[in-house]
Amino acid sequence: MSNIQKIDRRNFVKLFGLASGGIILGCTATTVEKKFKPAIDSDFFEPNLFVQIDTSGTVTLIASRSEMGQGIRTSLASAIADELEADWQYVKVKQATGHEKYGNQNTDGSRSVRTRLEPMRKMGAAAKMMLISAAAQKWKIAEKDCKAENHFIVNTLNNDKLFYGDLVALASELEVPNQTKIELKKVADFKYIGKTLKSVDLKEFTTGTATYGIDIRIPNMQFAAVARCPVAFGSVKSFKKNKAAQVSGVSQIIELQRLTPPIGKFFGMLGGVAVVANTTWAAFQGKLALDIDWNLGDNVSFDTEKFKQTLTERVRKRGKLVPGGNGNVNSVFKQANQIVEATYHVPFLAHAPMEVPNATAWFQKDKIEVWAPVQDPQTARSELAHFFEIPIENITIHITFLGGGFGRKSKSDFVVEAVAISKKINAPVQVVWTREDDIQHSFYHATSAQYLKGSLDKQGNVTGWLQRVGFPSIVSSFKPLSDYASGFELGQGFTKPIYQLPNFRLENVKAEANLRIGWLRSVVHIHSGFGNNSFVDELAYAAKKDPVQFHLDLLKKESNNVKLAPLQFNSNRMMDVLNQTAKMANWGKKLPKNHGLGVAIHYSFYSYVATIVEVSVIDKKVKLENVFTTIDCGLALNKDNIKNQLEGATMFGMSLAMHGKISTKDGAVEQHNFFDYQMARMQDAPNINIHIMDKMHEPPTGVGEPGVPVMAPAICNAIFNATGQRVRSLPLTDVGFL
Repeated sequence: MSNIQKIDRRNFVKLFGLASGGIILGCTATTVEKKFKPAIDSDFFEPNLFVQIDTSGTVTLIASRSEMGQGIRTSLASAIADELEADWQYVKVKQATGHEKYGNQNTDGSRSVRTRLEPMRKMGAAAKMMLISAAAQKWKIAEKDCKAENHFIVNTLNNDKLFYGDLVALASELEVPNQTKIELKKVADFKYIGKTLKSVDLKEFTTGTATYGIDIRIPNMQFAAVARCPVAFGSVKSFKKNKAAQVSGVSQIIELQRLTPPIGKFFGMLGGVAVVANTTWAAFQGKLALDIDWNLGDNVSFDTEKFKQTLTERVRKRGKLVPGGNGNVNSVFKQANQIVEATYHVPFLAHAPMEVPNATAWFQKDKIEVWAPVQDPQTARSELAHFFEIPIENITIHITFLGGGFGRKSKSDFVVEAVAISKKINAPVQVVWTREDDIQHSFYHATSAQYLKGSLDKQGNVTGWLQRVGFPSIVSSFKPLSDYASGFELGQGFTKPIYQLPNFRLENVKAEANLRIGWLRSVVHIHSGFGNNSFVDELAYAAKKDPVQFHLDLLKKESNNVKLAPLQFNSNRMMDVLNQTAKMANWGKKLPKNHGLGVAIHYSFYSYVATIVEVSVIDKKVKLENVFTTIDCGLALNKDNIKNQLEGATMFGMSLAMHGKISTKDGAVEQHNFFDYQMARMQDAPNINIHIMDKMHEPPTGVGEPGVPVMAPAICNAIFNATGQRVRSLPLTDVGFL
C-alpha cells in the first residue's frame, strides 16, 4: 500500500490526537499503546477505535457522544460511513463507555459536530484506503485501479467487485495509512453528509425498545430515593425513620453526608436521607414518610423577588468596567438627540428534561460500575475516583440513552449519590429522582438583570451603547464567593457585540449565588439574546425605523477583499440570514387585527440565527401563530437533525419565555412539577418554518443551542408590535399575559 508508515494498526487512534477535537488529547504514543490497544480478532477488521467491520459486512461504528434526542449518533456515524463508502443498511452504532481514549465526551456546548466531523471522516477514509489496498493485493492490480462504492471495492479495469466482508481478513493484516496522506471526499461526492438521513435509532425510539437510564435492571438491584434539604446546601440535623421503615418493601434508611468537591472540579452531592427498597414506588413512599429536622443553613432567607429588586438596583448604578469597550459613551450621551433606557430581567430556570436524573451503580470493593444517562461520562468517572478513592481504570461508566438533558445531565451529582448508596448497602442500586426532586434541587440557570442605555443622533443612528449586567456565575458551583460573572460567560453575547457601535461600554455588577448554578441550553446567550434584541427593537421604534432594517444598518457589511478566519464572525452571513428570514415571513405584510411580528438575531456557538415570530394577542392571551427561523451553521451534516433541533429550540425557548420561572421563599424553591413549572403544550405549538443556509464549504458550527436565545425577544417584540406594550421581564405569565 502506498503512503504507509511502520506502525501497529491498533495504535492508529494515536494519529488523531490532533486539533479539531482530537480523539486522544494529551496522550503519548506510549500511553496509547499501553491503554488503548484493541483485542486482536481475525474475524474483525478494526483499524481504529471507531470502526469495526466483520465478515458479514456489518459495520459497527462507535458513538463517543451522548444521544439525548439530538441525533448525534446518526450524524457522527454518517460522517464515518460516507468516507468509508458504506451501505447504510449494514451500519449499526454502539455507544462508547466513558473513557479518555475517545477524546472529550462532554456532550454540550453545541460542539460535537464542530469538533468531531473531520476526525470521524478521517476514520472512515483510512479504513476505506485499507480495504482498497486489500482488494488490490487480491486482484494483483494497482490501487489506482480500484475504487470503493456502496460497500464494495470495484475493479475499474473489468468491473469485478469484492464485498467489504470478504476483505476483512486481508485488510486486518495491513498497515495503517499515514494520517497526513488520507484524502477526504469533495463536497460534491457526499452521499450522506449534507443530506437527510433516517436515524439509526428510529426503530428503538418508536417501538419503545430504546434503553434509557431508568430502564436499567441488573440482578439483585435495590432501588433508592433521597430526601434532600429544601434549602440549598442545608443538612440533616436529625431524623426519625420509624414510619418510613414500616412502608412495605423498604429495607434500609441511611444518612448521606454532603460531598463538597475540591475547588474548580466536579459537582459532589447535596446529601440527605436515602430510603432503600425493593421497588422505586416503595422507596418514594418511604421517603414521604420520613420525619426530618433540617439545618437550613445560610440560604434560608434567600428570596428571589427581593434578589430581583437588588439586582435591578445594582445595574442602575455604576458597575465594574469590563475590558473591551470603545469610545466614550458619556460624551455622546450628552450630545444625543434621543436617549433610550430600559431594564430587562430573566428569572432562574430549570432544565426539567422528561427523563428525571437517575443512575444505577454497583460498588464492588476496588471497582465501580455505573449505568446512567450522562452527558459528561469522563467527569463522572473522575469524580467517582476522587470521592471514593478507586483507581480510575477500575471505574466503568455505561452511557444509556438520555430522555433529554439540556445541560442538567452534564452534572454527575445523581451518579455520586447512587455510588455512595451502593457502597453503604453493599449491593447494586438504582437512584431515581422524582419530578419534584428535579425541579427543587437542580443546578439552575441563573437569573439576570440588565440595564441598557443608548443614544441616537438626528438621523436615528446609534451613537452610544451602555450595558450593565448582573447574574450569579456558573463559577460559583466550583469556587465559593465567585460573585461576578466570569470572562467566558460575558463572552457569550456581551463583550463582543455583533453590531458596529462607535461608543460601547460594558459593566458587570455583583450577583451572589444562593442556589446551585449550572449551564442550561444556550447558557448566558439567553440573557444577552434577550437584552440585546429587545433593546435594538426599542431603539428602532424610537428612531422611527423598521426593526429589520435597523438590525441591518447596525451590522457592518464586510468587504469581499477582507479574508476572515474560518470561525470569525462575519456580518455578511448574519445579514444574509436575517434577509432570508424576512423574506420567509413576508416582513412588512399587512397583518390581521391584534397580530404582530417580532424579529431577533443572535450569534452563538459560531452559528448565525434569525427568527421572526408572528403572535396574536386577544384579551391578554398570547398565541404564537408562526415562527420563521434561518440558520447558517456552516456545513450541514444531517439536515433532518438540524431541522429537528431548531424546532425543539423553538418550543424550548417558547416555554421559557411564556412560563419559565424558578422562585424561592424562605430559601426553598416554590415550584414542584409541571403544573407550576409549565411547558408549552402541543396545542400551543405554532407553525414552524426552518431554512438552513447552503454553506457546505464552511466549517460546521453549533446547532443544538443557537435557536433558543432568539425566541424570547422575538416573542416580546411581536407582542409590542401587536399591542404597544413592552415586555421587559420574563416570563410572560408574570406580567399579565396568559
